Amino acid sequence: MSAPAFAARLLDWHAVHGRHDLPWQQPRTPYRVWLSEIMLQQTQVTTVIGYFGRFVDALPTLPDLARADLDTVLALWAGLGYYSRARNLHRAAQLCVERHGGELPADLESLSALPGIGRSTAGAILAQAHGQRHPILDGNVRRVLARHARIEDDVTSAPVQKRLWTLAESLLPATQLADYTQAVMDLGATLCTPRNPRCEACPVRDDCGALAAGVVSDLPRKRAARAVPRRETCLVLLHDGDGRVLLERRPPSGIWGGLWSLPEAADADAARALVARRFGAEVAFAARPAFEHAFTHFRLRMTPLAAVLRAPAAAIGDNGDLRWVDRSARASLGLPRPIAVLLDRIDHER
Repeated sequence: MSAPAFAARLLDWHAVHGRHDLPWQQPRTPYRVWLSEIMLQQTQVTTVIGYFGRFVDALPTLPDLARADLDTVLALWAGLGYYSRARNLHRAAQLCVERHGGELPADLESLSALPGIGRSTAGAILAQAHGQRHPILDGNVRRVLARHARIEDDVTSAPVQKRLWTLAESLLPATQLADYTQAVMDLGATLCTPRNPRCEACPVRDDCGALAAGVVSDLPRKRAARAVPRRETCLVLLHDGDGRVLLERRPPSGIWGGLWSLPEAADADAARALVARRFGAEVAFAARPAFEHAFTHFRLRMTPLAAVLRAPAAAIGDNGDLRWVDRSARASLGLPRPIAVLLDRIDHER
């Protein structure tokens, strides 16, 4: 495999067929590239574009992000999922203000030390924003390289990961690093896709090992996935006499970390006990239809338990993580997408 030939063919293809009008490319500043790279982790470009536009409209610079409160950041992120990305983004911005003069550091070691920025993300930022010579190895690139080099071992294993990093670095061109980085990502996203790859249009098909062996659809290989476990919980859907809903901020880590959601209880008895403890009142909960949400490693079945608290609703103590929220205020809080959909549906029913 000739490194210059691989990069040259890819750059020629990208000049004609690549994506050149993505919003983070115009202008391609370190902040915008960083934000796009974090948003694009485990999320498709078509989904990210709208979120990116709203985010940079609200927080156009890194210092703006650092100054924002976490609720604002999570509200802008709500619906993108994997909320640790947003929390890390916010903390990394604060660290950049504290340690790097309000700018992203332009060296691999310092950049990789920030929360949420691994080797591949750091390489993508430095290559695209500064033209530095660093490889990347996101899911798209890993798939391209595993097929082209016909790597049939488990690509998630440490030895194969090391081999892929070495290969990715060997293929880098001497110049046009920003274009090459975008090109190899575009190749995986648009042609060398997980299913139904368009090999006939691929610029590097002539020496693709997987294509020659007829095993494109079999690669890359990963260890067998485990069965997805299921969990259950009840959501305490409590309204007060003014129609406000009771929301609780979730712990900073774990599922929906830092977002506002409905309080949870094991069952109706636990939900009644929660209301009695918080408000000194008795309520009768009615179960609404259950629904499921798929997380990365499990599925969660949620049963809303609905009730109206007619008694005075101010008795929530000094707990700033529990509050009554009306419909108009919910937009300013970060709510998990399934919870926001549920509350919107209930609003229309009321």
